[in-house]
Amino acid sequence: MHAITFDHHGDSDVLTETDIPRPTPGPGEVLVEVAGTSFNPVDAAIRGGWLTEVIPVTFPHVPGIDVAGTVVEVGDGVQDRAPGDAVVGMLPMVADGAAAEFVLAPAEVLATAPASIPLADAAALPVVGLTAWQALFELADLRPGQSVLVNGAGGAVGGYAVQLAAQAGAHVTATASDRSAAAVRAHGAQHVVGHLDLSGSPVVEGAPFDLVLNLVSTSEDETAALVGLVADGGMHVGTMTTGEPDAARGVRTARVFVRSDAALLAELVRRVDDGTLTVDVAQRIPLRGLAAVHDASDAGRATGKVIVTPR
Repeated sequence: MHAITFDHHGDSDVLTETDIPRPTPGPGEVLVEVAGTSFNPVDAAIRGGWLTEVIPVTFPHVPGIDVAGTVVEVGDGVQDRAPGDAVVGMLPMVADGAAAEFVLAPAEVLATAPASIPLADAAALPVVGLTAWQALFELADLRPGQSVLVNGAGGAVGGYAVQLAAQAGAHVTATASDRSAAAVRAHGAQHVVGHLDLSGSPVVEGAPFDLVLNLVSTSEDETAALVGLVADGGMHVGTMTTGEPDAARGVRTARVFVRSDAALLAELVRRVDDGTLTVDVAQRIPLRGLAAVHDASDAGRATGKVIVTPR
């Protein structure tokens, strides 16, 4: 089967288009014919060797944590999936991924794919959608009427975070570039501001916030400035940085590490199918274009969610 692999850590040029054997599902596994995977920044971090202590992979490795596709074969003990099922899921990060024509998946990580969007596009949902939900509702326990600042709302996680927070009854302020400001407003942000100058004490309409969700890479001082925008008793949650808590004001901090959760993913799928959650896809590319996406991410030029289709 056709796939993208890398046999050592390095820059995007370690990604190679090749043919590898089609895998066979073991107990508890299913074989999925891949309609689409998507690029996530963690894919580049794994490829670059920056996460070897927490995500050790075996070479050669196939990237692609998100998967959407069709079940073609099931292993022993699998009872809730059958050939022909359209599924979506977040794969184990240490296992071979979905940048291939077929991929093995533990049956327990899969949810039924949304029926209202193209199957390949469903691969834009798992990692970033789960990240947004877990940050807002599991770490921060967001409640109706609270105020949220989403820093970096124009990105893939940010798009879901704004939608989910607004639907939960929160008052959402978001930072976004001019390019994505209209989409962020359409997702439910009540206030959209441009890039924040975090070199001092930023002034942001609506501050202080019950929750600051920081979805971009910030320095220690910049993170501290964001923590300063949190209301007494509130929380700062970051995807890349944590920040120091402010015990005197009761401000907590945390970093979100996304986990696969099929039941939660099924809830996100339900929202997609009932029209309350929008899946945004910026670009669809074939396997051979994946290295260029990794390169753009490394250079800070990545924009929007990219779907990779093997066929």
